[in-house]
Amino acid sequence: MGNTTPGDKEEDSPPTSDPESAPESSHEPDWENDPRNPYNWSDGKRLYHTVCVSLYAFTVTYMSSAYAPGAKATGHDLHVSETVSLLGISLFCLGLAFGPVIGAPLSESAGRLIVYRLGLPICILFLVGAATSNNIGGVVICRFFAGVFGSPALSVGGGTMADMWPPARRGPATALFVMAPFMGPCIAPIIGGFVVERLNWRWLEWVSVFWGVATCIFAIGMQETYKKILLARGNKQTIREKLSSKMKKPTLSWSAIHKWASESLVTPMHLLFTEPIVLFLSLYIGFDFAVLYAFFASIPLVFQKTYGFDSHQNGLVFISLGIGALLATATNILCDRLIYQKKAKEARERGETGHLPPEQRLYPAMMGSLGVAIGLFWFAWTARPDIHWISPVLALIPFNWANAFTRYVFAAAFPLFVIQMYNNLTTKWAASLLGFIAIALIPIPWVLFRFGASIRRKTRYAL
Repeated sequence: MGNTTPGDKEEDSPPTSDPESAPESSHEPDWENDPRNPYNWSDGKRLYHTVCVSLYAFTVTYMSSAYAPGAKATGHDLHVSETVSLLGISLFCLGLAFGPVIGAPLSESAGRLIVYRLGLPICILFLVGAATSNNIGGVVICRFFAGVFGSPALSVGGGTMADMWPPARRGPATALFVMAPFMGPCIAPIIGGFVVERLNWRWLEWVSVFWGVATCIFAIGMQETYKKILLARGNKQTIREKLSSKMKKPTLSWSAIHKWASESLVTPMHLLFTEPIVLFLSLYIGFDFAVLYAFFASIPLVFQKTYGFDSHQNGLVFISLGIGALLATATNILCDRLIYQKKAKEARERGETGHLPPEQRLYPAMMGSLGVAIGLFWFAWTARPDIHWISPVLALIPFNWANAFTRYVFAAAFPLFVIQMYNNLTTKWAASLLGFIAIALIPIPWVLFRFGASIRRKTRYAL
């Protein structure tokens, strides 16, 4: 668990960190009192934008797993195996992993709002293509590009939250945003179980389309939050200078392409493989989210074989994952109020800034590291005919309570082999294998909490 999401800024950073914004800000010396500053918006306006950002995250992740209840029916209808059919989940998740490469730089150069305005409508069009395709290739390719264009809304959501909420008030609002992408995958199989049983697999995509359209309509009132763009729009002279500059040289150049590739592709990969904090934290949260997506394939298999559940009963099992996500949000808020804010207040009383190091946000993750392993072993050893079905269902609650970071590359791979793993190893040992991996990963947040500050001081990216 935690308040960190893809695209999120450093916990206590100001609304912008782009040095290019300095020229504009020099024209606006009193930005703190400027009515355009989202920090000065009313709480109601900020709450509306928070709900919009959270709804985008919920909708996109809903789309990612809504396909799962109909995977078997899709394979039967399109004459492919269930494993091949599950590519519809995997490639959507793969698209979620690659989409931020486009969305994050676009948000820095053109603002947050355009990312929301463009991404989800294009995503919806590809889901229409998936719903009307007559072969599995068309379905999975359309779902891949739906993931690519849906994911930028996830990648810039953290930046939008930092734009609007001061650090002292950011915790509860961010907790809502963090919960949303975990509730989406939990709610989708519940609805999908009833849809696929009463209609057909294509309606799973159509429901996602309708949900996406409703999200776009609700979010029509959203406004730009990025300081750099707001200042540029308010300073006509700056805009004229930019237009004049663009007329003197081509907008697209090799240097611009090189800069984009370096900032969007090379630097993140270099960080991933050379910085221990980035690498191990990514492995930790990647595994957790991958297991969540593996459940979309394994839960129908386990409960149908063990307890004879039908499609809508399998969908109802996912309610427990939703409860876990709600408990995770409550835990985040409590940790923020009882630990983080208390320590920040004590720091201010000592005359310090009150901006605590990021390790202080790891308390929920340390608790959650235990919950993942407990939930997996509980599920593994109680999902059997002689034990009531409520026990493995309840086991999913501590797992998802613990699972509050988001990464999608692992989630793309896990559904492809999880059915074979459960069939070959049995439920007990397949889930236990995941549990042993979870145990091996438990030390990561604890080690980062203890030694994170010293590790960060040694990095080449340290300020």
